[in-house]
Amino acid sequence: MNQNLEKEFVNLLDEHQNLVHKICRIYTHDSDAHQDLFQEIIIQLWKSYPQYKGEAKFSTWAYRVALNTAISLFRKSTKQIQTSSLDFSMYQFYHTEYNTEEEQQLKRMYHAIHQLNDIDKALVFLYLEEKDYKEIAETLGISEVNVRVKINRVKSKLKKILNP
Repeated sequence: MNQNLEKEFVNLLDEHQNLVHKICRIYTHDSDAHQDLFQEIIIQLWKSYPQYKGEAKFSTWAYRVALNTAISLFRKSTKQIQTSSLDFSMYQFYHTEYNTEEEQQLKRMYHAIHQLNDIDKALVFLYLEEKDYKEIAETLGISEVNVRVKINRVKSKLKKILNP
């Protein structure tokens, strides 16, 4: 990859890295798994970036790559992540922490989300990111009508989990 493309990728990733952290949080249960999945998603984004044509927004493309990586890795029965060596040591990515009150609410929500299947997790994530139905449909490769139906069903499931 040429240096301009590399800088462009790093800048875009720096701007959108929180979406990767959020996906990692939905699909992992501890910080080690979170870090491993984060690294694997970054590697997949890096490998795929030369083929990114800009037809969709970078965030939409990154969501798709990240969600596909997370789902495919965690569907494997071993649930072990194989990582590749990639030197990002010259770049620093920072993740901001939540305040304690928000953290408690988020823990409860994430606990409920962890009980959903992989596709429902992806739907909830994109919905919470305030993506419109068209972008969710494009990201997940399903119709807008299907997105609406699935989101309503997921909302009902979450209500039952959070308020039994």
